[in-house]
Amino acid sequence: QVQLVESGGGLVQAGGSLRLSCAASGSRFSINTMGWYRQAPGKQRELVAAMSRGGSTMYADSVKGRFTISRIDAKNTVYLQMNSLEPEDTAVYYCKVIVPPINYWGQGTQVTVSS
Repeated sequence: QVQLVESGGGLVQAGGSLRLSCAASGSRFSINTMGWYRQAPGKQRELVAAMSRGGSTMYADSVKGRFTISRIDAKNTVYLQMNSLEPEDTAVYYCKVIVPPINYWGQGTQVTVSS
């Protein structure tokens, strides 16, 4: 069973930055894709950014140029650097990792951006 521990959320003013971290433990196998999703009140959960084990990345159009995903495989940790935050980025952010064929989710961390 894989456990995910997220950290780094909080309250920030518009234009500010936050860095989210997600550390995975308990996996007997290599982690494939690691990513971040978010869910705002009344909205569906959406992909923010993802990174494959090979280093390929994908981003939601709304965060391109502002957010950067990275990972350190030796630590089974994925990061999300969020710059130029906007009130529309307010949501609960969830980490997801794939250890084929299973998807594992973190508990979520709140990000609130004030205008």
